[in-house]
Parts: sequence; structure tokens; C-alpha cells
Amino acid sequence: MSRIPRIVILGAGYGGIVTALRLQKQLNYNEADVTLVNKHDYHYITTHLHMPAAGTDKPDNARVSITKLIDEFKIDFVKSTAVQIRTQDQKIVLEEGTLSYDYLVIGLGGEPETFGIPGLKEHALNIRSINSVRYIREHIEYQFAKFKREPSRTELLTFIVGGAGFTGIEFVGELADRMPELCKEFDVDPALVKIYNIEAAPTALPGFDPELVEYAMNVLRNKGVTFKIATAIKECTPDGVTLATGEEIKSATVIWTGGVRGNHMLEEAGFETMRGRIKVEDDLRAPGHDNIYVLGDCSIVMSPEGRPYPPTAQISMQQAEVCGHNLISQIRGADLKKFEYKPKGTVASLGRGEAIGIVGSRKIKGGVASAMKKIIDLRYLYIIGGIPLVLKKGRF
Repeated sequence: MSRIPRIVILGAGYGGIVTALRLQKQLNYNEADVTLVNKHDYHYITTHLHMPAAGTDKPDNARVSITKLIDEFKIDFVKSTAVQIRTQDQKIVLEEGTLSYDYLVIGLGGEPETFGIPGLKEHALNIRSINSVRYIREHIEYQFAKFKREPSRTELLTFIVGGAGFTGIEFVGELADRMPELCKEFDVDPALVKIYNIEAAPTALPGFDPELVEYAMNVLRNKGVTFKIATAIKECTPDGVTLATGEEIKSATVIWTGGVRGNHMLEEAGFETMRGRIKVEDDLRAPGHDNIYVLGDCSIVMSPEGRPYPPTAQISMQQAEVCGHNLISQIRGADLKKFEYKPKGTVASLGRGEAIGIVGSRKIKGGVASAMKKIIDLRYLYIIGGIPLVLKKGRF
């Protein structure tokens, strides 16, 4: 190929931004044209969104300007929304214009998976972006203000969180921490506030260590969270939820954290998908497409036991390192690397000063786990932005 190959990266989430930074660091000038496409001009730290959603931190602390991270002499940044992937002629259709590619990296992130539960899409809120968490925060505050005008409507002070995976558990921990502050600000009796965490699986944090799960649930119960485990939501309405048991819980606030599926554009582009996600080859390429890599929530990577790994920030970052290596190898005619996920530990926060985690084979909880969570956050900031970003954003 006499002309310079064109690499297009769709999405500036964990997978997209780390891939771009790897290419920026290791590609020579004029070795490839790299374009990063994202609908916002910032990268947001998804694992931090539960805090601004609850109102325990500012939304701006969860985002980083993309142009502050990339070298614009090596990476072209296009602020736009992709609307179609045309694999047959190697083009991406944007809201305004098109982009051609020789190599494509799909890191578009996921969309809420509602499992066909009626009303969830229409009536539940989702912790998915800076804008969505800003809306959730303002919505929660508005319920307190509204209650002061309509004190008979106690459902305004009932908050339902569907799903007790990592996002759901971390969010209810922050939400429970925020409630005393809101009760004081609006002069509301704390006894009127109710927080429900509803999970269809037999346990909270499915797949996590049972001893640590029990510790987490006890911490959150002591903060005022009511759990309904092994209980499915049958329907979500403007007035709350109906459970599979027949119980109705009246609430003006339902926040759904119960699952993620891949981006809708993958199915529309003709890829074979499962819940909107592509089961990638060992080298992270899409089956039948030697020039397309798929990362993060859009990909399925199988464990040695034959089960798909849950889509996490950690796996996306590791995928991005291999994806960057393989793109450079393809351009230079070298061998590609197989992706092997190496778990480095998992930590879930439970609100102020509390967390649980597994690092290696060691179980940690309480203040030690909370400190480890901060270290993990700082490490990511260092990876994408070095010491300056750690000093700027390191307070979380």
C-alpha cells in the first residue's frame, strides 16, 4: 500500500482512548493517519459516574478533555456521532459527513439492557454519561423540593435502584451517604426516605466472593438500604415498579443499572451479535473482518472456562493495549498477539470510607479497600494523562 493507511477509532471510552494513546506513542509520523471519533469532546471515567449521579461529587471531576490527552499532530479528533458502519465500502457515516478507513476500532460503549421489561426504557433513568448523571442528581434534589410542596406524597422520597451489580451497589452506597445532607437541606424527616435495591439474581454482586457480598450488604443496610434479592422487576410505570411477586412499590425515581448490551449499530451493520455484542477472535478482530477490532462493551471475550467475561474498565484497557499492538503489527507486517485477560483485582465502593475487594487472592474490606479503590483510580489517571492529570483530578 503506497498511501498511508487510515485508522478510525469509534468512541473515546476506556478502549478507544487507551488504543489512541498507544498508537500515538508507538507509531512513527506518517506511518498511519489515526482519527478518533467521539460525540463529546471529553472522555468520561465511567467507574466514577455513580458519585456525581448521587450528588456526592461534581460531574466535571469524572471527565477529561480529549484534546488534553492526545497529540493532535498524531491523532485527528472528530467531534461527531457515528450513525452507521458500512463495512462493504469501509466507511463510517457521521451525523455530518463520512470517514473512510483501512482499519477500524469499534469502542462505542454499550446501551442499557432492559431484558424486555415493560416500561423500563420509558420510565427508568440510567447512569450512562455525564449528562445522564447530571440529570439524575437534579431529579433527586427536585423530589425533595417537590415533597415540601406536597408532603402527603411520600413516594417522592422513595428511590428504587434496579440491579445489584457493581454500578447498582456503588450507586446506592453514595445515595445513602447523600440522603442525610438532603434531609437537612430541605428539612425532611430522614425516616421518610426509602432506598430499595432490587436484584433478580439470587445474590447481590453476582459472581463475587459471598463473604464480601454479605459484608457489603450489611454496610449498606446500616446506611438505610433495603434489599430485595432474587426478586425480578415485572414492570416499570410512571408511578414506580411492580415486582414478580406482585408487590407494587410507589416511587417517582427508578434508576436502572441491571445490564448492558452492545451498541445497536453493530447489528445494523450486519455483524453477528449476542445481546448486541460481537464474540471476537483471539486477536480481538471481528469474525470475517481482518481489519476491524472490537473492544469493551461491544465485544465478548470468553474465559478459559467458556463463559464471557463481564465488560469492565479493566478488561477494556487490557484489550486496548493488545489492539494498539496488533494494529501496529498489521501495518508493519508483523505477527499479531492473542488477547489474554489478566485480572488485577476488583474493588467495589460502598460509599464514604467503605469498600470491598479482591486483590490477587486477598480479600479486603472497609477502609483498606476504600484506599485501594482510590489507588486504582489514580493509576488510570496516570495511564492516560501522566502526573499532571493525577494532580488535577486526584482528589477523587
